[in-house]
Amino acid sequence: MAIIRQGNYEFYSSISNATYAKEKRRLQIELLNMQEAIQESGDKLVITFDGRDAAGKGSTIKRFAENMMPKNLRIVELGIPTPYESKNWFKRYEKHLPKAGEIVFYDRSWYNRALIEPTMDYCTKRQYTYFMKKVLNWEESLIDSGTTLIKFYLSVSKENQVYRFSDRIDDPLKHWKYSENDEKVQKKWEVFTNYKEQMFERTSSEKSPWVVVNANRKGSSRLSCMLYTINHVDYAGKQPFKPLAKAAHKFSGEIELDGIPFKGLNYRQYRLLKNIKNSQQS
Repeated sequence: MAIIRQGNYEFYSSISNATYAKEKRRLQIELLNMQEAIQESGDKLVITFDGRDAAGKGSTIKRFAENMMPKNLRIVELGIPTPYESKNWFKRYEKHLPKAGEIVFYDRSWYNRALIEPTMDYCTKRQYTYFMKKVLNWEESLIDSGTTLIKFYLSVSKENQVYRFSDRIDDPLKHWKYSENDEKVQKKWEVFTNYKEQMFERTSSEKSPWVVVNANRKGSSRLSCMLYTINHVDYAGKQPFKPLAKAAHKFSGEIELDGIPFKGLNYRQYRLLKNIKNSQQS
């Protein structure tokens, strides 16, 4: 039976911006303590991030790593596999595994073969079947050899993905993130979902579980991933980490513009209308 752990902590579900900033700093300090302990002990840590496009994988890794020491830390984001790599799938990722005292983040992992590759017919049915049969044993052998492995799946709704794609298209600083392939993948939402459910069912165990994080709100999902990591990894000098209590959430999602009331807005929509209102008043 698949073992799925939920990484969305209730106390982060509607955290205020001020509390988010404080908690992120506290968690980043503890992540640095963890990194120093791993360097000294010679342990190895692998953290993978998988999920649909625009789920926040890269931005979450950025928050993990932005205040950690660059030494003995790597972020692996592989491009299109060569024909040789496609036929030798595990070797493609094995050469990037951590050395003693190192932390490695995978921005999309070997699970591309369980998700996007079969969805888009980038691999053969035989390659997919072979991967699904072998991957869990491969991971458990990795863990048995002394590597700590955390597998995050960032889950985002179709509506949020559409919104984030639109944001990328409209923002000149982000439009490079959007490609025609994103649109093709979105049209195969249900196909991807089917492969995702098979992946959870067949590639999760007590030793190597999937940690599913609700990523519809990026801030809370980042904190949840950080907190899960420091709770899960065993390292010297580790102290119990007590999350900050929720601060009063003052954001109402309501604003009036030109006499018209707007309700149920998300934070970005609210800020957009607020900026328009401020510009009219200035």
